[in-house]
Amino acid sequence: MKVGIVGAAGYAGGELLRLLLGHPEVGEIVAGSESLAGKPVSAAHPNLRKRTSLSFVHYEDVTKCDVLFLSLPNGAHRAHEFEDRATVLVDLSSDHRLRDPSDYDRWYGSPHPHPDRLDRFVYGIPELRRPAIKGAKRITGAGCNATASILALLPLFQADVVDRARPVVIECKVGSSEGGREPSEDSHHPERSGVVRSFRPVGHRHTAEIEQELALGADPPRVDLSVTSVELVRGVLATAHVYTKDALDEKELWRIYRGAYASEPFVRIVKERTGIYRYPEPKLLAGTNFADVGFAFDARANRVVALCAIDNLMKGAAGNGVQAMNVSCGFAEDAGLGFLGLHP
Repeated sequence: MKVGIVGAAGYAGGELLRLLLGHPEVGEIVAGSESLAGKPVSAAHPNLRKRTSLSFVHYEDVTKCDVLFLSLPNGAHRAHEFEDRATVLVDLSSDHRLRDPSDYDRWYGSPHPHPDRLDRFVYGIPELRRPAIKGAKRITGAGCNATASILALLPLFQADVVDRARPVVIECKVGSSEGGREPSEDSHHPERSGVVRSFRPVGHRHTAEIEQELALGADPPRVDLSVTSVELVRGVLATAHVYTKDALDEKELWRIYRGAYASEPFVRIVKERTGIYRYPEPKLLAGTNFADVGFAFDARANRVVALCAIDNLMKGAAGNGVQAMNVSCGFAEDAGLGFLGLHP
């Protein structure tokens, strides 16, 4: 296949390049960057030195592709400019994630400029929307905090054990790469190093995705999401508190989570009795497409604490996009995604 990337100089774009260079079904890659056109891709992604001789090209030179990834900033709303250049278009931005145009106005502060295009895109988490992604030509990525939160909670909602009359409370701890490549005051090393900073205690935009996707054909749950910046470069740890309709026990929770994820290639249930890694830990996932999911039950209040750790640039962006491409195109779902992570 010929695969293009628009926005290939960013962090997610660099991860797409790393993955696609090792993908068995990809024969040609076109890396688009307006600011670095003509320069080798290693100028932005030094980890790719001696792995490829590719150079960046202008967006106008990203011509007809079998698959085209858009790795543009949220709010760019440029997908329509590239739709005729690809058979399959995967938009990693937030521009096409929400189905209801009014939700964009509420969560993003302005009306969506192309509301008629929203229903063309399939929400691209394969564990959630695999049947719809198969053969789909327009796929949207998912927010990294939303991905971790949804995968932590999805088995409980699918099993219909959640008390939907009560809100779901989620805390996400996130690394600095979630803010993207462009530097800012809060990413300046003296201001970022050592912090545990409440980044968005209320009103985070990924709330809308979580509510939308966990509705599962019913009324959306009430989700209260907080996001905290911690001293990581890569990683998200979602800790979700949800109340159940009836008392559960560990055996029942194991049955629910195994029933949902036993056959999933990239979801691992992490719940050990002993050891320092008995619950999901983002450190182990850097560079991988895995989502590690765990849980604990508080019998005092019929409360499940559901956890999910991911690499925000991988399962939260580029890796999930390649996984969705594989599902859409009928390839092995783990093609190009074999990296297992590092320890220690």
